[in-house]
Amino acid sequence: MKPRYLFPKDFMADPSANVFNDRVYIYPSHDWDAGECFDDDGGHFQMLDYHVLSLDDVMNGAVTDHGEVLHVNQVAWAEKQMWDNDVVEKDGKYYLVFSAKDYNGVFHLGVAVSERPEGPFVPAPQPIRGSFSIDPCVFKDDDGEVYCYFGGLWGGQLQWYAAPESLPVMGEPHDDLVTIGPPQYGRKNGEMLIPASCPALPSYAARMNDDMSQFAEAPRPVVILDENGEPMKAGDPHRFFEASWMHKYQGKYYFSYSTGDSHLLCYAIGDNPYGPFRYQGVILEPVIGWTTHHSIVEYKGQWYLFHHDSAPSNGVTHLRSLKVVPISYDADGRIIPPVIE
Repeated sequence: MKPRYLFPKDFMADPSANVFNDRVYIYPSHDWDAGECFDDDGGHFQMLDYHVLSLDDVMNGAVTDHGEVLHVNQVAWAEKQMWDNDVVEKDGKYYLVFSAKDYNGVFHLGVAVSERPEGPFVPAPQPIRGSFSIDPCVFKDDDGEVYCYFGGLWGGQLQWYAAPESLPVMGEPHDDLVTIGPPQYGRKNGEMLIPASCPALPSYAARMNDDMSQFAEAPRPVVILDENGEPMKAGDPHRFFEASWMHKYQGKYYFSYSTGDSHLLCYAIGDNPYGPFRYQGVILEPVIGWTTHHSIVEYKGQWYLFHHDSAPSNGVTHLRSLKVVPISYDADGRIIPPVIE
């Protein structure tokens, strides 16, 4: 089936799709042209607010815009760049976990709560302690436990705070975090200087506490194993870069993610929420635009891949449009890549 552009009235990206009350709710970031120059740290992505979209017929139905549900001016600790977010329901309330940059220029994760999936959301006065980087996905398992997956390189700053234990850690602590210094995890002319033979920097996962206000544990690295069963290396074009997403199919945990500068959407499968996850393949080849940020959700017996591209804006990377296409699985539980037009 031909993919559908969901909301041509406005530029939105990074769709986190969830099913609440028998309706699909989409939580995107909200692109606009702030006049900033393009740079590898995402300085041109100056998102200010979040909207909520919903629909009950994914491929043909009308899309409802519930309007602005949270603005950066409402978040006491955040200065700018309201990037990706996701929402989870717990005990009858809806928790929006989002990423934004504080007044020291550091990305953290924050939490805002609502009585309704369409918001509006009221933010907590402080970010999640021990949080860093971007692109949260909040996954509710069958037993009711909620896990937060997050992380992103370059503009997402993951390389500042996380590295394999086998490599030296340098620099002074920043609150409860550690800065990674050169040369192993430095940058030059926009290029990561991680040796290709070193382990790839992973995303992170942490179980949330009962009231969804904080991590219940220290974040753990999400290890992706290559086809040989070894931790994926930094030089592998299928390694993690950003855009974590978790869904469950037939009892298995499917961790999907963007590879960033190799412009692929890949996935790996594990037996528990923490992994390790064994690499399975590519879901999407490169789209028009920088990354293939996405979500995967089942609705009324059909699975869907929500993503974005920059085709409607003629390739302008910070003006992206939401898109959706049905997907399916083969008899072995492997995702059958959709045909994208």
